[in-house]
Amino acid sequence: MATAKRVALVTGGNKGIGLEISRNLSAAGCTVLLGARDAERGRQAVRELEQSGRSDVHFIEIDVTKQDSVTAAAQAIEKQYGRLDILMNNAGINVRGDGLPGSCDLEAVKSVLDTNLVGALRVAQAMLPLLHKSPGGRIVNVSSGLGSLTLNSDPAWSAYDVKLIGYCASKAALNMLTVHLAYELRGTRIKVNSADPGYTKTDLNDNQGPQPVEVGAIEATRLALLDDSGPTGGYFTKDGPYPW
Repeated sequence: MATAKRVALVTGGNKGIGLEISRNLSAAGCTVLLGARDAERGRQAVRELEQSGRSDVHFIEIDVTKQDSVTAAAQAIEKQYGRLDILMNNAGINVRGDGLPGSCDLEAVKSVLDTNLVGALRVAQAMLPLLHKSPGGRIVNVSSGLGSLTLNSDPAWSAYDVKLIGYCASKAALNMLTVHLAYELRGTRIKVNSADPGYTKTDLNDNQGPQPVEVGAIEATRLALLDDSGPTGGYFTKDGPYPW
């Protein structure tokens, strides 16, 4: 079914920042495919958005750690819409057992990297053919300040003592994915950027973040809706460019 509206896929869209991004993109006039691995939670999130007045939001099952699930999602999008305009790589985890290199649980680190980096790469690979069919494709990788090598090495940084080798490395690697994808897609109409939401109150941090999801979703939403003059290959917060 062809549509003039921008088609946006948001992974991990059933809660937190992903849910708020889905709300924002719907408000901006996009057809939103709210991605979640749990079908009931995904459908409940769609109902929540509909009840708040958002329309044209649809659940799509996608587990970023499973190739079959990602492939099936891409095939479903191609069959229904023929293209994808916005890929929001938002799905991410932070698990207990992560920590300093000398004492972390290696299985915890592998799990975080598999979702936060390999999952995002898996989805990007599957969706690239559909993004190439867009008149102006956008990929946004939802990163974190904890992925900044510059800030991690600065004792004056407010989060200097937060050292989670799995999570921090996964977001630094996600930023590298942004840089490499932007390079690979140079000369095309697809723009790729990383967004740092800031320390936002979500399940990921046991709701300890000081800012609400409405603030955390600002920059990712902006980057998803960039016009043709917008940047590519950058790392941004709502306050501007961020150090790698």
